[in-house]
Amino acid sequence: MKYELYYWPEIQGRGEYVRLALEEAGADYVDVARGPRGTAAMMKMMDAHKGTPPFAPPFLKAGKLVIGQTANILLYLGDRHGLAPKTEAGKLWVHQLQLTITDFVVEIHDTHHPLGPSLYYEDQKAPAKKRTADFWDERVPKYLGYFEQLLEDAGGAHVTGRRLTYVDLSLFQIVDGLRYAFPKRMTAFEKNIPGLVGLHDRVAARPNIRAYLASERRIPYNEQGIFRHYKELDA
Repeated sequence: MKYELYYWPEIQGRGEYVRLALEEAGADYVDVARGPRGTAAMMKMMDAHKGTPPFAPPFLKAGKLVIGQTANILLYLGDRHGLAPKTEAGKLWVHQLQLTITDFVVEIHDTHHPLGPSLYYEDQKAPAKKRTADFWDERVPKYLGYFEQLLEDAGGAHVTGRRLTYVDLSLFQIVDGLRYAFPKRMTAFEKNIPGLVGLHDRVAARPNIRAYLASERRIPYNEQGIFRHYKELDA
């Protein structure tokens, strides 16, 4: 089956978690909005009044299915491409972890847009500085400390043990993105999360992921995505 992934063509964003799973699986897929008239096709699907129209990208077309929400897409792909445990309890567990990552991604975004995405960053610099300080004092240790402990409890290779899951791929993206957005803060914090740093490096070295990261398919970080670097927030 050839998948159709729909997401904004200029940014990694939430679509990147899906791309990483598709790339690791060696799946046949097309990033629709990056092609001619692809964005228009994506908007048309969201504006549909029949079937199960998605609220927002990313969404995945798999045969007749149209699946929205990052964690929901990964639940589907994980089961079909060996990126999730085989038991129902295991599938629900990694889905739960992905939903926790989804919560964290919202908090990452809100460091630079604490008053809402409709306002420019320049209109909320002061609240962004305050939000970022709390983010690094309280939220990063809470979230990354949780996943660090899970890795330690599982033996240190992957979050669920010996086998890679889509959660490991998503945690790679979290560490990688935080390094871009907050290079100084992340450098200082990484001593607290050696397991996650090691996981990041192991994922980056996997053949399919390594090839993807070196390809044009991997959109560079930029100041329109979730991970944005503002020097004044990384002090």
